[in-house]
Amino acid sequence: MSQRNSKPVFSFFLVTFCVAFFGFGPCFTRFGVAEDTASETPPDRPNLLFILADDLGYGDLGVLWQNSISGSKRFATPNLDRMAHEGLILNQHYTAAPVCAPARGSLFSGVHQGHCTIRNTDFDNALEHNHTLATTLAQAGYATALIGKYGMQGSGKSPTQWSAYPTKRGFDFFHGYVRHVDGHQHYPANNWPIGDSKNHRSPRELYENDQEISADLDKCFTPDLFTARAKKWLVDHQATKAEQAFFLFLAYDTPHAALQLPTSSYPPGVGTSGGVQWIGKPGQMINTARGEVDSWRHPDYVGKGWTDEEVRFATLVRRMDDCVGDLLATLRDLKIDDNTLVIFTADNGPHAENYISGGKYEANAFDSFGPFEGTKRDCYEGGMRQPTFAWWPNQIAPGQTNNTPSQFQDWMATFCDLAGHVTPARCDGVSLVPLLTGVGEKRDGIVYTEFNHNGQAPKYPEFTHHAGDPRGNQQVIFIDGYKGIRNGIRSHADDFQIYDVHNDLAEANDLFRKENNDRPAYFASLQQRMKDRVLGARQIEKDDPFDPSSDKVESRPYDAELVPAVKLEVTSGVQVDAYEGRWNWVPQFAELKPLSTKQVATIDVASDLPRSYDAGLCYRGLLKVPSDGQWSFYATSDAGTHLRIHESQVIDDDFNHDGSEASGSILLKKGLHPFTLYYRTAQDKPILKLQWSGPGTSKQSIPDSSLFRGKQR
Repeated sequence: MSQRNSKPVFSFFLVTFCVAFFGFGPCFTRFGVAEDTASETPPDRPNLLFILADDLGYGDLGVLWQNSISGSKRFATPNLDRMAHEGLILNQHYTAAPVCAPARGSLFSGVHQGHCTIRNTDFDNALEHNHTLATTLAQAGYATALIGKYGMQGSGKSPTQWSAYPTKRGFDFFHGYVRHVDGHQHYPANNWPIGDSKNHRSPRELYENDQEISADLDKCFTPDLFTARAKKWLVDHQATKAEQAFFLFLAYDTPHAALQLPTSSYPPGVGTSGGVQWIGKPGQMINTARGEVDSWRHPDYVGKGWTDEEVRFATLVRRMDDCVGDLLATLRDLKIDDNTLVIFTADNGPHAENYISGGKYEANAFDSFGPFEGTKRDCYEGGMRQPTFAWWPNQIAPGQTNNTPSQFQDWMATFCDLAGHVTPARCDGVSLVPLLTGVGEKRDGIVYTEFNHNGQAPKYPEFTHHAGDPRGNQQVIFIDGYKGIRNGIRSHADDFQIYDVHNDLAEANDLFRKENNDRPAYFASLQQRMKDRVLGARQIEKDDPFDPSSDKVESRPYDAELVPAVKLEVTSGVQVDAYEGRWNWVPQFAELKPLSTKQVATIDVASDLPRSYDAGLCYRGLLKVPSDGQWSFYATSDAGTHLRIHESQVIDDDFNHDGSEASGSILLKKGLHPFTLYYRTAQDKPILKLQWSGPGTSKQSIPDSSLFRGKQR
């Protein structure tokens, strides 16, 4: 019996209480006295290159799956394999949702799907006006650029109308597709006569900063275009701003959607003097903008008896592999490879699309789901577990594989950590730097997903356990290393299937079923812990007040459930940790060492602050809620607050702080509920007023008689 499997049943109360009560964040790496402003990045802060593929399955990588397939029905990814061998495979890294829009929404905003304003299939909804990967790094002094597919711009028809255009969400530079549907085609300037619809036959708009430039992009194949533009941006940056660290987010639009082919073979050589190159002349913007569009098939895959769609798909993946190899060579040529962390991953599981009139392609053509079951839109491993590599010469030891579960929201915390900044309290993630470098200890994070989509899992013969399983409302939570998943949810009473996905890759043995385990009491307890935790880890989806286009709010079958109270021995009062520092946002104080810690009977910033300016407080304790129902909380502060009850973000008064009262609500059962209240003051006029209201309780200050903390054992 493994050590994990022998954990006592009461560990739930310790784990969930500590996670919610003490907050999220990586290990204690910074002190309470901190300066968090930066106009230039010190030379030891790494450059960051994040490469996101579109609908690339775990099984589409040679090193992860293709190389192990017997026979000739397989393809190669030599450059990505080399990247993996030279770096780290994050073997249990999960997308936030099994389709692109919500996955990207969570990735960019640093929150899981229980807190993201882009959920389900909210294509083109605006990325929330809040902290993003780009805003946090820009405030750390990084140059920021986004090249490729976006799809989170909001309503409108132009950059001036799109409220969440990339340059309005922290990016200094943008080159790519804005609308979701535009990213379905890979030749923005050219017709594609064999497309299966008007949208898939006609040219698409592509922007560079505020200019629509598709007319200049004749015969430009987007994998080549985005790679050449990224190389050009890197070369220009090093020529003019080499002292400034950069964050480049490169979002390929392949192998998703249209199975289109390049015009020619990949140009000889790689790096600054070879491979794809940016020419910059209208009609010849890149060096592969020649010949016939949609024409070149990789010779390794021709004449093998494959369908044309299969040859096209394999060529697309191989082309992206060439592009990644070209980019890594560019970093070497610029002599910045040792100071650049490169992350490669994908947004969700593999697709079954081709967009060719009369065409047919399925994800089991090459077992793109690998050893798992499920595809895009499924919350089984095939739809959620992403091929993820981290490459950083001399910092990440080569040839490693790590099986620690992690998720998209962790990248915001990771990048803030690397940039030398504390993470915003709003972020649901934890730093992965300890996993990447082997230095330090990773704090416990959360892997959580909620997603709704009609239909069912594909009925592939390879799916011997979940073929045809309903999708509908799906939900995933990890506790104690076990994955809980339920789909087709009709009520909160529906049970989670529970899997040990480290060993049971196909999710074949539901451990909640008594015949599949020898510890029925433990798994019965785990079932209840999962049901309780998912209620306290999220907020009901609401309209985004900053995006008038966010009209796709959907209810969940468990939205009306009350979050259960916890049962603990308690004593009166709460704990408060005090900090001094100048921060750009309300900090995730769990990442900092407090200057002092004390137990107090009341929340009183005047008494608890170490000084009246550039300081912060973190209150942790338990609220004793007097009755069942919806409880609303209200906060007024001088520089910002963030309130979590359990793990739910009830008040987020930080990025959009204007000094007015902020509020939020949560459904709670009568009893004790862990909370964490983050507060910062910047000026010499500290203010914090916290109130609540609920059934039988009018709006009022939270009485001291409702404040408790757990007794020390």
